[in-house]
Amino acid sequence: MFSETFEPRFVDTDALGHINNTALPIWFEGCRTPIFRWFTPDLDPKKWRIILARYTIEFHAEIFYGEPVEIRTGIARVGGSSFDVYQEVWQRGHKCASGTTVLVHFNHSTKKAEPLPDSIRLLMQNCVFQPAESV
Repeated sequence: MFSETFEPRFVDTDALGHINNTALPIWFEGCRTPIFRWFTPDLDPKKWRIILARYTIEFHAEIFYGEPVEIRTGIARVGGSSFDVYQEVWQRGHKCASGTTVLVHFNHSTKKAEPLPDSIRLLMQNCVFQPAESV
């Protein structure tokens, strides 16, 4: 599992005074960078080898500006060419949101999915995510 802690930006807030729901997909994508590096170590878009097929986000509690958030990221499922990344947003000891993103190992030249390499499957096995209950 990967973990990243940061301070929400003011631009992430909405008129209700908490973090806007549109901020979370951006936060989640940024925290998937270690996984992106498994496929494209230098993050060069011309060598990119994955695509996003779907994402879902579930909101459990409000997230507030002015207090750090922690995003936990790990692997929830490994298929033939696709895999699920599960992520949680924590603040004040509470799980505030969770989400799952389906990514596909993809060849942009042929426009087809490709099997996940064994070397990456091994990395995924070491990052299996066990969802936690809120404190």
